[in-house]
Amino acid sequence: MDPGLWIEWIVKALILIVALLTGFAYLTYMERKFLARFQSRYGPNRAGPRGLLQPVADGLKLIFKEELIPAQADKLVFIIAPIMTAVPAWIILAVLPLGSITLFGQTYDLSLAGDLNIGILYITAVTSISVYGIVLAGWSSNNKYAMLGGIRSSAQMISYELALGLAFVGPVMMAGSLSLAQVVETQTRIGWFALYQPIGFLVFLIASLAEINRPPFDMPEAEQELTAGYHVEYSGMKFALFMLTEYTKMIVVSAIAATLFLGGFHFPYITDKWPWLGPVVLFVKVFVLLYGIIWVRATLPRVRYDQLMQLGWKIMLPLALFSVFLTAAIMFLRGMVS
Repeated sequence: MDPGLWIEWIVKALILIVALLTGFAYLTYMERKFLARFQSRYGPNRAGPRGLLQPVADGLKLIFKEELIPAQADKLVFIIAPIMTAVPAWIILAVLPLGSITLFGQTYDLSLAGDLNIGILYITAVTSISVYGIVLAGWSSNNKYAMLGGIRSSAQMISYELALGLAFVGPVMMAGSLSLAQVVETQTRIGWFALYQPIGFLVFLIASLAEINRPPFDMPEAEQELTAGYHVEYSGMKFALFMLTEYTKMIVVSAIAATLFLGGFHFPYITDKWPWLGPVVLFVKVFVLLYGIIWVRATLPRVRYDQLMQLGWKIMLPLALFSVFLTAAIMFLRGMVS
């Protein structure tokens, strides 16, 4: 294999890792600042100018914090569980189309894995792995509260994965491919799928909030109910891995939503004239979606667990099925399928 190809992969992987780590760190800062503004207070304003070094201070604190493992815990599983939760969130972005850039007369595709023809199938498969890490974290702690948090976290994620998976079907049908690059290319021709799939887009946004345990669906981490749920026995960097996973997933689901429903790295007239602005366009879309996730947290109260499950099974799943049926019916009537 060409050594230059290996170097390209390594460089792109390192850039992606640094971007995700920086995004995770300053997404926590962004959330704390926005929540403070929503609640008429200042937020972080001590570490560095305007509190900009607060994520660095938090990271150093967690690195030097004492790590404890319960005496009766399954130590191997206890250590592996945070890794099992974090890794899937990192490898999903490998298949997302990020645009291209031309350097020294050669065009480089910024996507790590290139145009994977089963990219959407890859995403749905990988996102299902995190639930194992969460339920094992609760079980390995040998703590009944952590175990309850792990169990209901797995029940929640599995329930909402059904609606989330069906939300992928609409864009796949319209693009006629499981390739994310093809999904983006189709949207450059006919417009954003969010305009054609408003129900599917809404289902995706709500189900993704439940999938990543964000308010108002943060049942597994309901402090006043379960003493922080599945990660109650974790401290130091192991606890930081769970937090890193949550915020990384926020970035990932926003990037997936932007790719599937909002045209990805393409924006009419802008990227047509300046293709190198594709990553910037995708970043802006992701930022707007992240702002929406934070806004939801600041606005809506946490729902009860029975309400959470009823919403998933009695409302979200039928809505997702109806969206798929409606899309198929419209495509058939317009002669787009035979």
